[in-house]
Amino acid sequence: MTPTDVTVHIIQGENAISESKETVLTTVLGSCVSACLFDPQRQIGGMNHFLLPESGADQGTSDLRYASAAMERLVNALLKAGATRSHLRAKLFGGASMMAGLPDIGRRNGEAALNFLKTEGIPCVSMSLGGHAARRVRFWPASGRALQLLLAPDTSDPAVRSPPKPGGVELF
Repeated sequence: MTPTDVTVHIIQGENAISESKETVLTTVLGSCVSACLFDPQRQIGGMNHFLLPESGADQGTSDLRYASAAMERLVNALLKAGATRSHLRAKLFGGASMMAGLPDIGRRNGEAALNFLKTEGIPCVSMSLGGHAARRVRFWPASGRALQLLLAPDTSDPAVRSPPKPGGVELF
């Protein structure tokens, strides 16, 4: 980053686009996923941050907490700003399994993003999905450059430790 960079923090359920070479989009992910989409010819891109793979039967499909709505909204915003659909490229991050013994929402989030890209014909040129570590992602939308920093898990938190071995007892 240079001293002139403008940093935009993307939180859960948000997205942002930019064509400025000084803009850096950033987020922190656990089981959530961020798609970084960009048009390298037009030099415009954007990032989203979604929490869940699909909405329940009683939720609307336009809620940006869900993969399909977040992905569609980002693509549409880029097209409206001048990107060309056939030039779009994707980089995916997140989808970690953060808590032992719970359903793997992270894996399902990653699968939902990949399925969306496949359906829409958008190539995924790079991805870092899964694992057990949170990530800090920085994305320069005008160039498509992305950096990821894996964050060490807080092993003092019993929720992120692995379950006890069969027959063992864990006290905390």
